[in-house]
Amino acid sequence: MEHGLSFLPDAEHSALPAQEYFRMALDLSRYADQAGLSHVKITEHYLRPYGGYCPSPLAFLSAVAAVTTRVRLMTGCVLPVFHHPLALASEAAMVDALSGGRLDVGFARAYLPYEFEAFEVPMDGSRERFVATVDAVRRLWTEEKTAVDTPFFRFAEATALPRPVQDPHPPTWIAAVRSRSSFAWAGEQGHGLLVTPALTPLEEMADHIAVYRESFELSGHTTHGGHRTTRGRVLASLPLYVGADDRTAYADADPLLAHYLRVWAESTDAWTSTVSADYRGYTGMSRAIRAMTPESFRTLGGAVVGGPGRVADRVHAIAEILGVDGFLWQVDFGAVDGGRARASVDLFCTDVLPQLAVS
Repeated sequence: MEHGLSFLPDAEHSALPAQEYFRMALDLSRYADQAGLSHVKITEHYLRPYGGYCPSPLAFLSAVAAVTTRVRLMTGCVLPVFHHPLALASEAAMVDALSGGRLDVGFARAYLPYEFEAFEVPMDGSRERFVATVDAVRRLWTEEKTAVDTPFFRFAEATALPRPVQDPHPPTWIAAVRSRSSFAWAGEQGHGLLVTPALTPLEEMADHIAVYRESFELSGHTTHGGHRTTRGRVLASLPLYVGADDRTAYADADPLLAHYLRVWAESTDAWTSTVSADYRGYTGMSRAIRAMTPESFRTLGGAVVGGPGRVADRVHAIAEILGVDGFLWQVDFGAVDGGRARASVDLFCTDVLPQLAVS
């Protein structure tokens, strides 16, 4: 089972300036590389503390590529509806070259109404635009003199440069949250699957993952990202905090989780009155987030917190329910300082991973 790091900054500038945040993130990325972790992943967002420090995952990952040698670099995820496919395909291939072929590209549908408003992209119709952009990017990686004509963009005789290092292209992943059709589409297209079981009960998420795996198998795919598989690959992202013991971990992590939930809820407040046919079930999302407490969040499986023994047990339990192939642990939540984040990751690598390896 793979274990990597995931970054989704939730810092306010007054509390944690961007320079300090990225110093911490790069330090943890170097540590992940040295410790043999599988991935470093970061997510694209804009305008608000929720993810706003990372408008460009590819820019961050190019910096990670310069200070690491083996850990894989994952956009987790880029938001295709805000990008032209030619720019996205070319910039991703550039990072693939800079990293020596270590890039994984995760795509996600943007879901925050204020981002759509700022980019002047309508939410209705964004699902079709997302699918068209992802398809165009993969074609640009594998074809020359590509011609594409969609309601959103068109071009002809396009050969994107540079060409990807990886053959036929970097591994692609789709982040899916609620819609069973999104899970099925990811499998049909041969993508890997990224899940974040925060607002979805673990048993319900397990059912969605089964839809993905069935679709992948029925579509006849036999590989993903160089891995031979007929069931596809699934990685889950959850907040992680490891302390010396349970009491210490809860005391340290619960204020950080409270910060994370507050920042997340404030960003989803835009859904209080927003309605979109492409985002059924999203209206009122912030109420569900505000109803969670740090204790309920970690108890129900939205976050993994505790001493090494408890964390190992929780990872076993969640992996068994979901049937995932690995985890990408979110370690920067709550605008945590670098010292505590590094100590938590170190305990995970030295005291938790050995327990998982012998199971």
